[in-house]
Amino acid sequence: MDKQTRRQFLRRACLATASTAVPSLFAGADVSAQAQRSRKKPNIIFILADDLGYGDLGCYGRQDIKTPVIDGIAAEGVKFTQYYSNGPECSPTRTAFLTGRYQHRVGGLECAIGNGNVGRYDDAIRLRQTNDLGLPVEETSIARMLKNAGYATAISGKWHLGYEPKFAPHLHGFDHAFYAMGGGMDYFHYIDTVYSYYLFQNGKPIRREGYFTDLATDEAVKFIDAHSDEPFFLYVPYTAPHSPFQGPDDYMPNPLPGDSPLWNQGKAPPDVYIAMIEHMDKCIGRILDKLDEKDLAEDTVVIFSSDNGGTGSARNTPLSKNKGTTFEGGIRVPAVARWPGRITPGTVSDQPCITFDFSASIVRIAGAKVPRGRDFDGIDIIKLVETDQPPKKRTLFWRGRRGQRTRKAVRDGDMKYIWQTDGRKSEEYMFDLKNDMGENHNLMAKRPNEVNRLKALLANWEKEVRAVR
Repeated sequence: MDKQTRRQFLRRACLATASTAVPSLFAGADVSAQAQRSRKKPNIIFILADDLGYGDLGCYGRQDIKTPVIDGIAAEGVKFTQYYSNGPECSPTRTAFLTGRYQHRVGGLECAIGNGNVGRYDDAIRLRQTNDLGLPVEETSIARMLKNAGYATAISGKWHLGYEPKFAPHLHGFDHAFYAMGGGMDYFHYIDTVYSYYLFQNGKPIRREGYFTDLATDEAVKFIDAHSDEPFFLYVPYTAPHSPFQGPDDYMPNPLPGDSPLWNQGKAPPDVYIAMIEHMDKCIGRILDKLDEKDLAEDTVVIFSSDNGGTGSARNTPLSKNKGTTFEGGIRVPAVARWPGRITPGTVSDQPCITFDFSASIVRIAGAKVPRGRDFDGIDIIKLVETDQPPKKRTLFWRGRRGQRTRKAVRDGDMKYIWQTDGRKSEEYMFDLKNDMGENHNLMAKRPNEVNRLKALLANWEKEVRAVR
């Protein structure tokens, strides 16, 4: 049975039922193989884009970028319309995903770690001075939890959770770790504006050649090949479409100079930005093709999202603002997931949810255990979708700091309050997201009691998540 036929069968099987296991693709001789699969824990793949805007995918309304693979995940599973990143920048969201908890509990990771291991606000600067800026191994990662539950584990892509060797991903429970250390980097020469020798494998620097999106995909596909007979957890955090803006055909013999306009996050050449996203989509297709080849598609949960809102180069329509803010355009992002036989194809979920909700789902699906004293802050969002539950009221919080800037927000039900300062003046906003998704009408003056209620929620949360170091 070829790949296309297998996918068509898979779609028909999913449409037929979301409450029972997908039937075997073959009859007779494969009954024992199917029985073996039914006893095997589901594989889990979590794919993370970097700086992808809410409206940058075909399934979210963009017509000039072709993303048939990601759109297909949505069609075969669920698309979330009110999904948020845990932070308005990358390191905070990655911390929350791996720990299942608000990143603020860790300390120093409310802002992306600067190129070359730079702390960008007071707490991060303090930790950098003692070589402690990063995600401590003591903050047990979900990779460790799944490893303890019998999963083979791997990361292939961007790390950005600490330059010091003691923070390396293979120490956090990843059996195999192929990664770029920091934030944005030259896609062909793997260096940023200040740091060289940028690719690592299991804590050691390595040399490779090729476009980084391809390299991360190559490692992911090889990992699936090597572990197809056991349950696996694969985390694929791409750098696309983060700056510098380089498509797969834009190789140059020398690294981009630090003053190249291609590093400017807000001014991507439109054709290059499109090429980066479309190539990432094709690479995700390679991962799904490998699942098909190994007859694993039925047994694998696939999740795709973005680490924060899009930059000025993205399309965040119909949201306001972009990356780095706690307005919707900075934190509401696309998210799709498929789990054949468990998630009904074509589902659209309006449930407000956030990155670490997937962490809770992943650990539950794997049958893993959360260590004592490390209770998750999120909910099992996949379970809500599996059981077709109506949207529940959520209270979600954000705080990001960089230099003298602080940006906070709380969403409670449909109401959202924002407070921000640049160190000289502060601004406040309140919006009714149900009626004003674009955050065009500030209700601060009209609903003071509601403002005070949300401010109290935010203040109490800040006390509760105070960092431990």
